[in-house]
Amino acid sequence: MRTFPGGTSVSRLAVYDDGGTPHLHTVSTEAYVVTGGTGTLLTLDTNGLRETPLAAGSTVWFTPGTVHRAVNHDDLRVLVIMSNAGLPEAGDAVMTFPTEIVADPDRYRAAAHLAGDPGLAVRHRRDLALQGFQRLVDAAEAGDPRPLEELYDAAVALVRPLVDGWRSTAVDTDLLDALQSGDGRHLRASAVFGSAPSGPPRWGMCGRLGAHDVHHPAILSEGTR
Repeated sequence: MRTFPGGTSVSRLAVYDDGGTPHLHTVSTEAYVVTGGTGTLLTLDTNGLRETPLAAGSTVWFTPGTVHRAVNHDDLRVLVIMSNAGLPEAGDAVMTFPTEIVADPDRYRAAAHLAGDPGLAVRHRRDLALQGFQRLVDAAEAGDPRPLEELYDAAVALVRPLVDGWRSTAVDTDLLDALQSGDGRHLRASAVFGSAPSGPPRWGMCGRLGAHDVHHPAILSEGTR
């Protein structure tokens, strides 16, 4: 086998100085292993907004439906481990543009497309997603779940035509079946987990090993169905 097993991808992320674009995944679970610097992970689910500090050694992961945004305080660098490798780039990542844009596939594709100067286009795309994100946060803080529910429904409708094309690479086939039937309940049950180092570094086979207990994580936030 030449490919990494389990449909997992690994990438290095140097977070933009002015922060990332808020988005969610409809199928993929994503993990941050912070390798340097400091920052904050903003997450939004049916329990509201959460701010999780990030520093070297932090390990945080979140399931599909978690709206998330990385904020850079000081040279934040992250190793990103993603399930269902390749799907985020194939449409699994849905940015939090205002709901009326996410609900219109043509408008969404136009807003997501990076045209012209890539640096300016990335900032414009992020700023538009931040507009939608702020609406979601304001509504959540006012106790109004409807905008987040509308985003989830629009995201399911947006990716539903893509699901057949994902089946050759995706591991989470049950979630694909749900999306193809228009069922987005798993998005509402999204969760954020964290795992501190499990004791001091120990002597490993290739060096000093600092492990994280991913089998007994702290539940930082958990949505509801």
